[in-house]
Amino acid sequence: MLKQRIITAAILGPLMVAGLFGLDGGGFAIFTGGVVALAAWEWANLAGIVRLAPRLAYVAALVALMIVGWFSGAVHATWPLWLALGGWLLSFLWVARYPDGGHQWRSTPRRALIGMWVLLPCWVGFVQLRADGLEWLLYVLLLVWLADIGAYFAGRRFGRRKLAPRVSPGKSWEGVYGGMMVTALLALGYATGLSLNIADTLWLVVATLLVTLVSVLGDLLESMFKRWRGIKDSGRVLPGHGGILDRIDSLTAAVPLFALLRLWL
Repeated sequence: MLKQRIITAAILGPLMVAGLFGLDGGGFAIFTGGVVALAAWEWANLAGIVRLAPRLAYVAALVALMIVGWFSGAVHATWPLWLALGGWLLSFLWVARYPDGGHQWRSTPRRALIGMWVLLPCWVGFVQLRADGLEWLLYVLLLVWLADIGAYFAGRRFGRRKLAPRVSPGKSWEGVYGGMMVTALLALGYATGLSLNIADTLWLVVATLLVTLVSVLGDLLESMFKRWRGIKDSGRVLPGHGGILDRIDSLTAAVPLFALLRLWL
């Protein structure tokens, strides 16, 4: 397993860096859209769509919406980001009450629709952050990665109180606090590097802490659906790493929210 993880990371790492930071405009939209389309294939399974034809149709529908969003200009609008915010507030209630309240999301059509508002605003957020400049795209990626690292080590060392034991027993509140401390330091360092004024620095710290919390929710929502479906990984496309969704679950929540908060920075 370790050998598979290393080989997969060695191959995909440079490709992801080249795609995320070497492309812009339409090329970047196509690259990130391809990643989101692969995630949609896996989400269809989380939704309970297991037959080949319906899963392909689900992916095709999402791709069609991305194409419409690009040519209509909706990809540069703020309403998809607000839609994401509303959806993640609702998903917080689902995760906090699990398994109660499952009647609101349990059906296959509803889980399929949830996948649309999770994945499409994530793509919109990526496109908008890239249009703002590489520094903010890099920032949100660092935020999520460092939050995961901080949560992992803080959870292992200090973890006592379970965050959502019925959804993801391994996560603790101490891990969340550790992730927030690391990302707060990232915000202060980034603000210094960009010579932000005091007001913008404070807003960046606040926005960063909010996005850190929401990134955990992105992980928990996917974990909830995987637990309901009785599966360990969202897919097998990444040997040793699981599926695409397993790698971007936190980003699906963090990217659109940060893109929205970024408007006030």
